[in-house]
Amino acid sequence: MSVKIFIKAPIEKCFDLARDVEIHTKTTSITKERAVGGIISGLLELGDTVTWEAVHFGIKQRLTAQIIEMEKPNRFVDIMVKGTLHSFVHTHQFMEEKEGTIMIDQFQYKSPLGIIGVLADKLFLEKYMRKFIISRANELKKIAENGGK
Repeated sequence: MSVKIFIKAPIEKCFDLARDVEIHTKTTSITKERAVGGIISGLLELGDTVTWEAVHFGIKQRLTAQIIEMEKPNRFVDIMVKGTLHSFVHTHQFMEEKEGTIMIDQFQYKSPLGIIGVLADKLFLEKYMRKFIISRANELKKIAENGGK
């Protein structure tokens, strides 16, 4: 799935906000997400890992992600190295425009549990994940456009 949003802020600011651990926590407050391991503050860099704790579907979960690609200020990629999903790859892409930045979030994941996971995707998980990614993008946009950290 892919989400594209225009942000009226410089590309460098958008890129840094998207990889800022504290900003991530602010933009995912709906799931009470917080960093509990690895890099727990500051900007994520190539090779860094962070363990997030969040509440999804009423269940507290932990997920560890690692930054595997970094092309400042245009792109970075994180993958799940430990968590409840079978796998995920999250590509954050930024394109400079005359009036700001286009941010594209591409999120590819595979559910666990084979056919049961595929069924869960179709019934609710895909919709839930899209809503989560859109919500985070909109919150990041607000912070960037209002001069936040």
